[in-house]
Amino acid sequence: MQILIIGYVWPEPNSSAAGSRMMQLISSLQNADFLVHFATPAQTTEHMVNLKGMGISTSQIELNQSSFDDYIVSLNPDIVIFDRFMMEEQFAWRVEKYCPTALRVLNTEDLHSLRSARHKAVKSGQSFELSDMHSDLGIREIAAILRSDLTLMISEYEYQLLQDKFNVPAYQLMHLPFMLESIDQTKLDSLPSFDERAHFISIGNFRHEPNWDAVLQLKTEIWPKIRKQLPLAQLHVYGAYPPPKATQLHNEKQGFLIKGWAKDANQVMQNAKVCLAPIRFGAGIKGKLVEAMQNGTSSITTSVGAEAMHGDLDWNGAICDDKETFIQSAVSAYQNKSDWLQNQTKGIKILSNFYDKNKWQSKFIACLLDSKASQTQNRQQNFMGLMVRHHSLKSTQYMSQWIEAKNKG
Repeated sequence: MQILIIGYVWPEPNSSAAGSRMMQLISSLQNADFLVHFATPAQTTEHMVNLKGMGISTSQIELNQSSFDDYIVSLNPDIVIFDRFMMEEQFAWRVEKYCPTALRVLNTEDLHSLRSARHKAVKSGQSFELSDMHSDLGIREIAAILRSDLTLMISEYEYQLLQDKFNVPAYQLMHLPFMLESIDQTKLDSLPSFDERAHFISIGNFRHEPNWDAVLQLKTEIWPKIRKQLPLAQLHVYGAYPPPKATQLHNEKQGFLIKGWAKDANQVMQNAKVCLAPIRFGAGIKGKLVEAMQNGTSSITTSVGAEAMHGDLDWNGAICDDKETFIQSAVSAYQNKSDWLQNQTKGIKILSNFYDKNKWQSKFIACLLDSKASQTQNRQQNFMGLMVRHHSLKSTQYMSQWIEAKNKG
């Protein structure tokens, strides 16, 4: 069975959680003996994975070009996975027209419209309301989900939100969190100990708005107060693609160090005592907080940061929406060895209960095969999806064809 993944970008697992997620999907598909192809309109990058070295055929495709039609006809995949709804908007109508029997799967990463609505609420100083998602972005994103045969949701909160508030049928959705190798006490014992570690860490791609906002919160409101209590401590801020406005925040005297891209995120995480993630808005689940658990590092975050990540289990640190509580929790986690060791154990428990690779990989493949087998029946009962496809894909199709004709002219 052949699977085509249409990527929003080339995968960069060392730069973002989305890159790690994509590699987990690819690994699962290859382990199940699917033949994987990867295509994207994005430009190549210095941190991208060598997919060809993994036996994956790659193609550079173009937006608003009929050359894709020939490509999809020639490839004739059984399943097409669109990485984020923008790729579904661009290419799904072409897939449906020229490869109608292909199962169309949407990988959301997170609900962009939820993240955007929360961002606007924070900027305006208002509480987030569900109606804030009733925006152009929200309409586009939910429409893409309704058009797709199956949508992969990384967050269980968002998986339920789509069913309860937006009436998306359960058969069109799958909750699929990170798929991670299990970690036991032996693994933790091999990591640097409490006494061997030093300093705080913050990590995240600077191009992602919630990460940049968190860095600003640390710089202006949180770190100065932590540093006052721990004058020898430093905060090491890692992240891919730091802009000049970020590097200008670097201040040795204040112990606020902009480190930039981390070649090995695990190594820098396991050398730190505490991970700080004051995330005020966002969606999905947070790769940096999973990395903290994997590397035995306590983490202090917010309710948005920890959303859908730990169920009823205790967090491996603290969840604080009040800044003063956040600050004191960070100082306490940094100084208290017994609490720090307990946090490591809590992190292992969360990983084993929610992100076990073997369990989720088999569920993912089973869901794909079941959706493929039920494809005709599911499409017949999905009248909302049929209606949305008829209207929005026609408009997308005509706009794309107009752009192509304009470019030729």
